[in-house]
Amino acid sequence: MPRSWLIAALAVAAVAGVVSVPAPAPVRAAEDKKKQQDVETAIEKGLEYLKKTQMQDGHWEAQGGQYPTTMTALAGMCFLMEGSTLKEGKYSDQVTKAVNWFLAPARQQANGMIGDVRNPTESTRYMYGQGFGTLFLASAYGEEEDKDQREKLEKLLKKAVEFICKAQTNKKHKKPEGKEVEIGGWGYVSAADGGNFDEGSVTITALQGLRAAKNAGIPVPKENIDRAVNYLEACTTPKGGIIYSYAGGSGAALNGQERPPLTAAAICCGFSAGQYNGDLPKKWIKFCKDHIPIGKGRQSHDEYQTHYFAQAVYALGDTRYGDMFPNEPKDSWLTWSKFKDGVVQGILDNQDKTTGGWTQGYIGPVFTTSVNLTILQLEKGILPIYQR
Repeated sequence: MPRSWLIAALAVAAVAGVVSVPAPAPVRAAEDKKKQQDVETAIEKGLEYLKKTQMQDGHWEAQGGQYPTTMTALAGMCFLMEGSTLKEGKYSDQVTKAVNWFLAPARQQANGMIGDVRNPTESTRYMYGQGFGTLFLASAYGEEEDKDQREKLEKLLKKAVEFICKAQTNKKHKKPEGKEVEIGGWGYVSAADGGNFDEGSVTITALQGLRAAKNAGIPVPKENIDRAVNYLEACTTPKGGIIYSYAGGSGAALNGQERPPLTAAAICCGFSAGQYNGDLPKKWIKFCKDHIPIGKGRQSHDEYQTHYFAQAVYALGDTRYGDMFPNEPKDSWLTWSKFKDGVVQGILDNQDKTTGGWTQGYIGPVFTTSVNLTILQLEKGILPIYQR
């Protein structure tokens, strides 16, 4: 076939959709620039939404006044991820008001508890606020330069860490090879208040708070971290997924009990500790790759799952999966580029174009907006807890 005929045939086929012809590099560059501009616009509108919904005293809350400690921490993290601090940046006032809300004398408790048990939604779930609150305050502390404010935050964080560590459960677990180890997770309330009950989602939250505190230079006892990692290992099934609760599993993590959202969250804890090549993170990553569809519409615990899975995949980047699993074909790798292509546009499409917030999910727009802004801002790489 003459070359001119071949070119003409390919052009007709491309128009008909029979042959996929890659867009020229300048076109792809323009498309990528447009997508990035769309992301930046969405971030700006989302942050403005959170700015407008911050209460006068500096806190945020979910629907019906629920979970103010957790909501304030999650929303505050979004402004820190944007680059604002307690002293400078476009949203410095919002960060300052949120931190001052935590530091208010009426909220200070001698035992280091950050949550407010006077709020009915926190009285039976205060460990979520303890973990997320510690994460936010440690991240703010790491950027604080004012001596007096640093001393206040340091004092609060040391007590908050102490409270988390005392609230940890303490159990014995026999590994398959017969070795007995100490494990410790966290439940909705402290081990003392909750009868030594623990479960995966609070354990992840507490552990990430401790990691952020350690990153900021706050002393964190190694034995508490070790017990928590042992706990996650004890809650990992042979298939590589995390079960809901060690207590609920009667000490045996069985296939079929796995929770993909918890497994995705566990990866973040492993990665924040620099554990990229250990057996546990590899098991968790493989399980999530096989059980969490990317860009397939809403799923159970969607915001929670995507919040942590995005952090995990961002840490992988586009090459780390290949380093961890060198025998797998490249087109099967779990990569940040694939995640972005499958998820980000859906996030942008679901944003309320009038308010700038996201209203999906049953917890409320502050939570969903904070989760989506966290995902969209990961590439800024400003906060140590989210860096690769």
